[in-house]
Amino acid sequence: MTRILDNHLMGDEEFAERTLRPQYLQEYIGQDKVKTQLKIFIEAAKQRDEALDHVLLFGPPGLGKTTLAFVIANELGVNLKQTAGPAIEKAGDLVAILNDLEPGDVLFIDEIHRLPMSVEEVLYSAMEDFYIDIMIGAGENSRSVHLDLPPFTLIGATTRAGMLSNPLRARFGITGHMEYYTQADLTEIIERTSDIFDMSITSEAALELARRSRGTPRVANRLLKRVRDYAQIMGDGTVDANITDKALTVLDVDKEGLDYVDQKILKTMIEMYQGGPVGLATLSVNIAEERETVEDMYEPYLIQKGFVIRTRSGRIATAKAYTHLGYHYDEKAPKNQHDS
Repeated sequence: MTRILDNHLMGDEEFAERTLRPQYLQEYIGQDKVKTQLKIFIEAAKQRDEALDHVLLFGPPGLGKTTLAFVIANELGVNLKQTAGPAIEKAGDLVAILNDLEPGDVLFIDEIHRLPMSVEEVLYSAMEDFYIDIMIGAGENSRSVHLDLPPFTLIGATTRAGMLSNPLRARFGITGHMEYYTQADLTEIIERTSDIFDMSITSEAALELARRSRGTPRVANRLLKRVRDYAQIMGDGTVDANITDKALTVLDVDKEGLDYVDQKILKTMIEMYQGGPVGLATLSVNIAEERETVEDMYEPYLIQKGFVIRTRSGRIATAKAYTHLGYHYDEKAPKNQHDS
């Protein structure tokens, strides 16, 4: 089964995601606080004919950080070069990228928290003073080379801002905290996507999809495409509330937007550990998922929706989680302690 929270896009899906991206701030739905700030900073930079200050975008996956980077470049009228932290393995890789930039260009680094420290240290002078000093050669033949860079804007995106080093974080002049989307914004996004796909969808169906999309546009668009498939084969092509509910039931997405992994996390906490506290490492092993996957992709939404609380002793399933999954909640029952 394709996971609705899969953070990697491939083939036709990646192409579809690109076609759905807004091009300018006025087309970008949601994240109003971040947009308002960026609009001012971008206009000021353009009036002074300067490169925009470096931008750090952080928040859970699927909230539009990459899309916003493209929008910023379009608003500035410059080129965008895109890479990711894990793809830059050594300082020479970064130097090659920086050396290819034109004045004012935007360099977008996704998962910037995963940059190797040796690469990050080269980035300091590039961000602050637009130059890099690199060593070439080895042993007695090694020498330092000074390379001036054109003014550029680095946009870093991360789901784990706490993992950024203080020196790197301090070099970003603009920070944008990407938050989960409201149902109203998600409904508007779903209706916009439906227009692009030339789909027929009722307002009730759009609202139901928004309600089950985990506050995340990427999830909303993925669910919409799967519901469209269901409507095409099992109905007359129209996406209405009935078709939407049936399709999402097939996809194991419940009324709160929880998929089978979310439910597995909560059921494991309740059935095996009496609701917790249970450590993240223990929980990850029990559900056969990577610790980082649980922490970055599933836990934030479960906490935000009030199904899980995080304590020093570990994660605890709330009364809401018990009720949602049909378990009896005993408020007086003792909580076991497990490693965190």
